[in-house]
Amino acid sequence: MTVSATHSTNGHIGEIRFAKPPLNFACPELLSKIADAIDMFDADREVRCIVLSSEGKSFCAGADLAGDESLNATDAMDSFGDIYGQARRIFARKKPMIAAIQGAAIGAGIGLALAADFRVAAPAARFSANFVRLGFHQGFAISVTLPRVVGQQRAAWMLLSAARIKPDDALAWGLADRLSGENDLMDVARAMAGEIAENAPLALRAVRKTLGDGFLDQIDAAIAHEHQQQALLKPTADYAEGVASVFERRAANFTGQ
Repeated sequence: MTVSATHSTNGHIGEIRFAKPPLNFACPELLSKIADAIDMFDADREVRCIVLSSEGKSFCAGADLAGDESLNATDAMDSFGDIYGQARRIFARKKPMIAAIQGAAIGAGIGLALAADFRVAAPAARFSANFVRLGFHQGFAISVTLPRVVGQQRAAWMLLSAARIKPDDALAWGLADRLSGENDLMDVARAMAGEIAENAPLALRAVRKTLGDGFLDQIDAAIAHEHQQQALLKPTADYAEGVASVFERRAANFTGQ
């Protein structure tokens, strides 16, 4: 299956557009390509802000659980570890990034959206940390990033209910910073990036570094803890049932085993 992350520049804005049809499931290869493009823009003195977007109806519908089910438990956890290693590279960037969310940002997809500094949501955007619906523990440092953006109480609700948050609520909660129409998502994202990119580049990097003081340490600790909890839950019957129920489009029958 084709995995791509193309990059281009528009004035002082660097644009990354990724694709892994049909649902843009996260995998180490995809995240590595995104991180490589970010590294390139970090090294480009002309780029002051990055816009991240994707092809298709979904922004990113989660980790590739269908592919994961072909792995044994140890290999599957190694795959998750590889995903989080690439995620850390995305978090470690030096320049601000805006995510343009056209559709579902689910599981690892909301993790990727939260790795951006800001988010623009189109009418079809949906945000969900649906891990408990899979019998699983959240990953991608969502334990840190989601409360940081929406507050502890709303983060707890999203993590424990697996609720899907629509754009209006996302804006009210701070999960989205701006809304777009159906056809002007990239225009709104580029305009927002332009408001950042018109400013002094050295000052932008210095301010972002100050705002993120200690953040990577929190990300590292969260990823380590999340990965440990996922390793404990991966072999359970509830995880197998949760994944099966999603792909079979039915209610799960969890047993606590």
